[in-house]
Amino acid sequence: MSSRPIYFDCHATTPVDERVLATMIPYFTEKFGNAASISHVYGWESEAAVQQTRGILANAINANSEEIIFTSGATEANNLAIKGVAEAYFQKGQHIVTVATEHKAVLDPCEYLKSLGFGLTVLPVQKDGLIDLNQLEKSLRHDTILVSVMAANNEIGVLQPLAEIGKMCRQRQIIFHTDAAQAIGKIPLDVEEMNIDLMSLTAHKVYGPKGIGALYVRRRNPRVKLASQQHGGGHERGMRSGTLYTPQIVGFGKAVEIALAEQGTENQRLRELRSRLWKQLSTVEGIHLNGHPEKRLAGNLNISIEGVDGAALSLGLQPIMAVSSGSACSSNNVAPSYVLTALGNSQKLAYASVRFGIGRFNTAEEIDIVAEHLISTVKSLRSCSVVSC
Repeated sequence: MSSRPIYFDCHATTPVDERVLATMIPYFTEKFGNAASISHVYGWESEAAVQQTRGILANAINANSEEIIFTSGATEANNLAIKGVAEAYFQKGQHIVTVATEHKAVLDPCEYLKSLGFGLTVLPVQKDGLIDLNQLEKSLRHDTILVSVMAANNEIGVLQPLAEIGKMCRQRQIIFHTDAAQAIGKIPLDVEEMNIDLMSLTAHKVYGPKGIGALYVRRRNPRVKLASQQHGGGHERGMRSGTLYTPQIVGFGKAVEIALAEQGTENQRLRELRSRLWKQLSTVEGIHLNGHPEKRLAGNLNISIEGVDGAALSLGLQPIMAVSSGSACSSNNVAPSYVLTALGNSQKLAYASVRFGIGRFNTAEEIDIVAEHLISTVKSLRSCSVVSC
């Protein structure tokens, strides 16, 4: 067994698949041209590679390739979507609706707009992590211009009812944005069937490179307008200026292509591994599952554990496994997970939580090792607490 901890944090990031890396390498060395250079072969071959990835991403979500705008990641895509709509449509309305369990890359831009005078409704979630559609409907106003609800939660893996939300928004001519960073390549996504107008994507959650993402922007029925948040050349239909990072874009396309081809068999394998892990952990009294038991990503298991100190638990697990005790983007924050407290967990229970992100390269043997170590760690910490050691 490797001396490094077993990696079970695939919602934070994933390793680049070797097949993806092999596709990227020529675009660092031989095919290094600028995709905006239209007067020679180096630019043409880079532009062709970029367009190929646009097509792959578009096909993955049932969109058109010209509706794919490349960004540096999902955080930038979320900011472009939310701030871009706010600036482009502020004369129509200044009210935005989102959800308490969204990623900070959505919540923070919304709070920023609130500081500028926009109205903001942050909906709570039910105990299973799902939103109440009736509550969403009641929150919509005549001046609501945007609803932003993530496809799959980064902590508890819960899958929100995108089609129902999209239908509700379309009937009221409200723009619907979804952060699908955790969802692309893992669950079926269809912007037409789900009435999605804006969708944020990233590569590094699906075994692609870090530093590349995309925003789907609907061009027709209705055509969505965005105010650019980055100026300097008018690239990407004027929405996002900057030289395109061709090697990363190529890797993004290959990663999504592989994920789509293997989605069915891989989801089944991940569900089996997750069930194997939960079957062992659930035998321990006081271990609770966070989030809906079925409407969640196949590789996600998030648990809270009674009777242990969160910091001691984290230290006890580190030598054997790499897992997260909360949102990866908030891992340096000592506050308890806002997602877990939104489900109704106490702060103490939220601290004593573990998020397992099971991925492509994990095995049943690793599941058993991790389960055994976690169970023994919990028993040891509880025993230590009883005797005040």
